[in-house]
Amino acid sequence: MSWIHSVFFLCLTFRWCFAGESSPEVTDDGAPMVKTEQEALYSAIQGFVGDSWNGSDLYPDPCGWTPIQGVSCDLYDDLWYVTELTLGLVHENSLSCATSLKIKPQLFKLKHLKSLTFFNCFTLPITISNEDWINLVSNLEALEFRSNPGLIGELPEAIGSLTKLKSLVVLENGFNGKLPTSLCNLSSLKRLVLAGNFFTGTVPDCFNGFKDLLILDLSRNSFSGTFPLSIGDMVSLLKLDVSNNQFEGKLPQEIGFLKNLTLLDLRNNRISGGLFENVEKIQSLTDLVLSGNPMGNSGDDMMGIKWENMGNLVVLDLSKMGLRGEIPFGLTKLKRLRFLGLNDNNLTGAVPSKKLETLPCLGALYIHGNNLSGELRFSRRFYEKMGTRFKASRNPNLCQYIVSDSQKYVGLKPCVVEKKKKGTLVIQQTWNNLKKEEESSSSMGVMVTRHVSSKGFVWVLLLEFSLIVVLYYY
Repeated sequence: MSWIHSVFFLCLTFRWCFAGESSPEVTDDGAPMVKTEQEALYSAIQGFVGDSWNGSDLYPDPCGWTPIQGVSCDLYDDLWYVTELTLGLVHENSLSCATSLKIKPQLFKLKHLKSLTFFNCFTLPITISNEDWINLVSNLEALEFRSNPGLIGELPEAIGSLTKLKSLVVLENGFNGKLPTSLCNLSSLKRLVLAGNFFTGTVPDCFNGFKDLLILDLSRNSFSGTFPLSIGDMVSLLKLDVSNNQFEGKLPQEIGFLKNLTLLDLRNNRISGGLFENVEKIQSLTDLVLSGNPMGNSGDDMMGIKWENMGNLVVLDLSKMGLRGEIPFGLTKLKRLRFLGLNDNNLTGAVPSKKLETLPCLGALYIHGNNLSGELRFSRRFYEKMGTRFKASRNPNLCQYIVSDSQKYVGLKPCVVEKKKKGTLVIQQTWNNLKKEEESSSSMGVMVTRHVSSKGFVWVLLLEFSLIVVLYYY
């Protein structure tokens, strides 16, 4: 060791002795780590992976030449401190959590911790206490509980004290009960995900301070009551998902204020009151999913919305809503649309087949389970392109203009064409094996190639196509 390194080490030693603190451990690159920080890290990890884990032997320099998977460090005043800690088998070489584990108080002594993640750690029932979280209030910016079925009870009220949080993810755990009102204090959040738990009750109406929130996901819980009116104040919001809950009442008009919203997923709730015109003001929307809500029970139809103003839509799902009226012409103007779900409603009128077929990106179309009528006139190419992603069955008054063997895709009765020739001949046609839809309008003229009279009968010889011929005797 050179004399410069010796002097540096002596100065550091004098500094810690003078301050009355434990001496730092020097890493391979010369930056020291306070011994108490190192011991707190070892103890915290040991509580999750088991007492047999010996960190000091396996990882003598956790921020240097023997790093621990899931642990990141940073320098503060020329000293190493733990800033990120992920517990659980995120990667193949991550430290997996033991079945029987405990949260040791040393975890909360990592005072520079910015990110803390628990992934598939808690499998046996355990509740998280409110204690000690206050110790992380100064620096913690991201807190995640992912796939921990053993985490039960209510979300700790103390989490609301972590006011520097920018990301709070509580995804697919066993948490239940009402949300703590202390969450209203987390106004610095950019992402709030509480999906896939067992939360109940109403959502606190306190979003007026969440000006920076980009993602709000409350899906797959049992939230009830009406929608918070303050939701319109989250002006930066990009994605809003509250699907698969029990929200009810009318959709607040304030949602129309979310000018940056790209995803709005409200499926499978009890929201009623009809479609609101303010939805067309959110022209940034790419995904609009409202299926499974009784919005059509108010008697409103789809014609009141200027769908052509929502040109960025890629996914539009309005199925199972009790909607009435005809399929709006404005839907045929959505050039970016890939998915259109209108099934299981009370829609009537004709299907704008030719216009829908011109949508260049359309890859799935579901119109089954309605009261649509008339002829379904899509080309053979359209049916081949869509395959099973097109369904039109359960429309009693809708028939299919047969093209090739496309019948198997839609499950409709074939359209029947009748022609009468001077009271002598009735030709009833089902157009099986028609090669080209464009030839259908003139095909009757070329089908009958020769007439042969014999004993008062008129026989019609046909080429290529099968017709049902009913002959009358003079």
